[in-house]
Amino acid sequence: MAVKELKMEVRNSGATFKEFAFSVSADELKQVTNSVAAELANYVSIPGFRKGKAPAAMVIKKYNSDVKNEVMRKLIALAFSQIEADKNLDILNCSLAEPPQEFELDKDFQFVLKAQIAPEISLPDYKEIKVDVAAAAVTDEEVNEKVEYYRNMYGTYAEVEGPAVADDMLKVSYTSDFVLPENPPQGLARTVASDDNYLWLNEPELIPGSIKALTGAEVGKEYSFAAEFPADWRDADLAGKTVNYNVKVHGIQRRSPVSEEELCKRMQAENMDALKDMFRTVSLREAESKRHNEIVEKVYNELDSKVPEFELPEEILEGETDKELRQLINQTVKSEADAEEFKKDMENHRAKAKELAKIKLRKMLILRNIAKLEDISVANEELEAQISIMSRYYGYKEDEFKRMIEQNGSLEDLRGDMLMSKVLDKLAQYADK
Repeated sequence: MAVKELKMEVRNSGATFKEFAFSVSADELKQVTNSVAAELANYVSIPGFRKGKAPAAMVIKKYNSDVKNEVMRKLIALAFSQIEADKNLDILNCSLAEPPQEFELDKDFQFVLKAQIAPEISLPDYKEIKVDVAAAAVTDEEVNEKVEYYRNMYGTYAEVEGPAVADDMLKVSYTSDFVLPENPPQGLARTVASDDNYLWLNEPELIPGSIKALTGAEVGKEYSFAAEFPADWRDADLAGKTVNYNVKVHGIQRRSPVSEEELCKRMQAENMDALKDMFRTVSLREAESKRHNEIVEKVYNELDSKVPEFELPEEILEGETDKELRQLINQTVKSEADAEEFKKDMENHRAKAKELAKIKLRKMLILRNIAKLEDISVANEELEAQISIMSRYYGYKEDEFKRMIEQNGSLEDLRGDMLMSKVLDKLAQYADK
């Protein structure tokens, strides 16, 4: 492609956006078109010609639509490179301002790109921000609590007499006044009625309110209570409902902790001292992670308080608001009734989403600014490594997971999150006294 630069005019310029109008003369368009046709000739078959030898005019005529699409792609790529060449512009994103007009390959052509520009941000001396967070430490009491936790976790249940107490397991049958829909899911049916089931007197509850109602219960007796299912309950049919239950207790089992010797065998530790050392190491690592997170939170809050207000790019803000609104919908809407209620208050929901988006976008822009000053970036190798970790965590093949996040537009969001995390880690290093 012989054309190296297009005629460009900046228009509708603002603090956080600019529009760039590009003009392509008929002669320039012809140069690009011939270049595209020559490249395409190497991959297509034209009767009577070997690949790469067909005249440009013939390739253009037969593959007119493909040629136009590729010409448009090359022109936009050239336009992008011209905009990016201006080092005075800190471009956040750039796209077509409107769908390009239909163009003829032998006539002048125009198109417009719009760019969201990073605002001017007045940063304080962030390297001098200091926070005081207590050093990470693990007490003997915490280690002993961990020992008891695992002794109970590996413990075995046995039938007991007398009233049920916290953490007991009750063998029960129960009915309720909830009317099941046709062909209900097995989980829903078992939640509202069962002839043979177990209820644990600990969190999370299979039936809301069962711990309070059945603590003190005795074998052979029946108990009634009203279960109030929260609005975000996992079964949409039960979410927000109050259901009356009648429960009969058939048996009570209580867990007996394993011995310290047995626990050492289960945990593959030589003795209790070795096991406690292992627990102490794990707990210390958790405490250090918690301390780091506390430092990060405090230092950013201090930084944020010192950065004056600045204008947010409106188009990006709207996109972030849409994301926040979708998250709010996913958290709130569990049924058709919920959806109807949500729609009624859509204006307030969107206002809430926009406020959350403003906070997140402001944070992103502040940290992005520091990333540039500190020369912090996320290499492709780092991104690939994170994708590999996430794919294993969510149970996907790595290629499948990567393709999925590329298709839903989350790949660059992931890179952005990683960048923000690296910047916050750097700030935490500066801030830790």
